[in-house]
Amino acid sequence: MEQGERVRQMRRLCETDGLTEEQQEIVGLVRRFVDEQIMPVATELEHKDEYPAEIVEGMLGIFGLMIPERYGGLGESLLTYALVVEEISRGWMSVSGIINTHFIVAYMLLRHGTTEQKQKYLPRMATGEVRGAFSMSEPALGSDVSAITTKAVSQDDGTYLINGQKMWLTNGGSANLVAVLVRTDEGAESVYRNMTTFLVEKQSGFGETAQGITIPGKIEKMGYKGVDTTELYFDDHKISADQILGGVPGQGFYQMMDGVEVGRVNVAARAAGVANRAFELGVQYAQQRTSFGKKIIDHQAILFRVAEMATKVEAAHQMMVRAARKKDSGQRNDLEAGMAKYLAAEYCHEVVESSFRIHGGYGFSKEYEIERLYREAPMLLIGEGTSEIQRMIIGRRVVEDYKINS
Repeated sequence: MEQGERVRQMRRLCETDGLTEEQQEIVGLVRRFVDEQIMPVATELEHKDEYPAEIVEGMLGIFGLMIPERYGGLGESLLTYALVVEEISRGWMSVSGIINTHFIVAYMLLRHGTTEQKQKYLPRMATGEVRGAFSMSEPALGSDVSAITTKAVSQDDGTYLINGQKMWLTNGGSANLVAVLVRTDEGAESVYRNMTTFLVEKQSGFGETAQGITIPGKIEKMGYKGVDTTELYFDDHKISADQILGGVPGQGFYQMMDGVEVGRVNVAARAAGVANRAFELGVQYAQQRTSFGKKIIDHQAILFRVAEMATKVEAAHQMMVRAARKKDSGQRNDLEAGMAKYLAAEYCHEVVESSFRIHGGYGFSKEYEIERLYREAPMLLIGEGTSEIQRMIIGRRVVEDYKINS
């Protein structure tokens, strides 16, 4: 029996109730694409740290997944997006990163952009002609967004000059539209009211990609290879006030946090996909490998480990689905997104570790897929806010909801 056929039979986990026929069709098409086009080449491309150009070209229809039909997209929900990301991450998490930041920028434009900005960018984002990235982090920033130092200063002619350094841009090289959070002087007492998101256009590639903009090259990483992660330098980059997201300065922090909620659902989906794949590999290997005269799955210690892995995979998936549906309903979902991201990322790390242990010495070999997953999983613990940040968000929201009257 072929490996892909074995995988297709293993669909008891990560099922989603209540999907429309169109959602089922989209997810099914992506799943087949992953099985046939991504899985056979993922490990080879990842070891080479090679951008998956052919794979991305085959996925151009997905770039408009959440963009409304009036702008040339499919007009699908966050849930559909999350399920697609889960399937892609099951094949190779780096590919999901290529479309993730694009989705976030499109979402931010749709929610907060001016009519002119939507008309200018969304139709071309739907086709993949314009590819998005977004940027908050800086070299000394960590999780403290209030410490942003990159600054945009208004000029007498109505333009702004941006100076500073940004860090950890996924798609920093390949993207040609970057949503960048910078500090502006709006005279507000709160630092968060003195932040603005600019829509920065540049050429794809490395070096000087626009006036006053330099992308120095890819950051070498332990995992999450293939996708380009970069720095971004501003040196008196001149930009029109028309490129302020929403047209009004001082709204950037809240716009970015709205986008990050989508990003956290995305990270939860990625974690669910990677965990699901690690489970598949572990349970398959446990039925093939023998020790002490029997299959290792027949040893109680391994059987218990498989049971724990399956439960964690299912829990991560269902929490991700709940967070996506809450956002789709128009309700506040920072609690659900934080919970889903936190639980899914932690469980993913644990499931990958368990699968690695089931593989024994072979898990340490680059010939086995689990070696790649073992290097990918840690990124999910820190992406879109560390687990510690998620605990803070969850704790504060829970106390807010359960506050007693004293």
